[in-house]
Amino acid sequence: MQSLKVFAFALAGFCAAPSWADDCANAMDQFTLNQCAAADYASQDKRLNQLYSDYRKRLEGEQKQQLKDVQLAWIKYRDLACAFESGAVEGGSAYPMVMSGCLSAKTSSRADELEQLSACEEGDLSCPAPAP
Repeated sequence: MQSLKVFAFALAGFCAAPSWADDCANAMDQFTLNQCAAADYASQDKRLNQLYSDYRKRLEGEQKQQLKDVQLAWIKYRDLACAFESGAVEGGSAYPMVMSGCLSAKTSSRADELEQLSACEEGDLSCPAPAP
C-alpha cells in the first residue's frame, strides 16, 4: 500500500508540473533525469499506441488477431529485456531512468516498424496491408 501511495504522489507531481520538461536538456539531479526519461517513454508509448490503433483498423479477421498476438508477444519481450538490461541498477536511484530509457528505445523501434508496415506499397510481398 505504501508503494502505491509513493507511486500516486510521483505520478501527481509528474502530471502537474510540466515546467521541468524544459530542464531535461540541462538536468542536474537524478529526480529530474528520472522524470525526463519517464516523459520520453510516455511520449514513445503514446506514439506506438496511435500507430498500432491506426494500422489495426486497416486489417481484418485473422490479420487483426495476428497483429494483436505479435504486439502482446513484443510487449512481453520488451518488458523482460528491459528488466534484464536494467538489472544492474535495480534498487538504485538511477533505476527508473535506465528502465525508462530502455523502454523508450525499444518502444520507439517498434513504432518505427509499425510505421514501415503502414507505408508499404501494394506489390511488396512482405506487406500484410498495403497503404491506402
